[in-house]
Amino acid sequence: MKITEISKFKGSTMCVIFDDESRIYIHDSILAEYHLKEGMNIPEAAVEEITAANDHRRARERALYLLDGRDYSFIEMYKKLEPNYSEEICLQVCKELAASKLINDRRYAENLARQLFEVKRLGMYRAKLEMKRRGLSESIIEEAVEPYSDDEETLSRLQELIEKKYSRYLSDEKGIKKVKSALLRQGYSYREIKDALDEYETE
Repeated sequence: MKITEISKFKGSTMCVIFDDESRIYIHDSILAEYHLKEGMNIPEAAVEEITAANDHRRARERALYLLDGRDYSFIEMYKKLEPNYSEEICLQVCKELAASKLINDRRYAENLARQLFEVKRLGMYRAKLEMKRRGLSESIIEEAVEPYSDDEETLSRLQELIEKKYSRYLSDEKGIKKVKSALLRQGYSYREIKDALDEYETE
């Protein structure tokens, strides 16, 4: 395939046109990397390689942009890239980010656990469910939630949640039932809820 024209498309994107009238749009850094010039003959396989290199660059730039906003797990980032890039490129970019510690599932899990337990005050069951939904492995989840597994601390968090959010509903049986249902949805066990409500009533 012969390159008949190279022109600026927009920003740093260049348009490369071939003698069969096909064209590719690539970043000017990819153009320089492969030393592409008008009149150059390149095999079709090389065009595929150049396109893949450009897609890889775009995927990585997209990932870095996303990471600028918040942390992501490996699987979360893969799923973010997947709609627009090949499986191979998504996996490659995620592995590169993990190797450079820009993606770190263990760090992500620790921060997420802190938010779920200390800020949102979720119970263990719901917190684990949320972490699993974000693509974290069972072993990493268990490691991250371990500091929050103490029964007394769980009871204390639950009592504080009841005091701040649900105490106004505890004046009658209907309200108590409503609170129990809400706390079950928050991921607390029947035993934890009973102990916390008994303690609240005693106080």
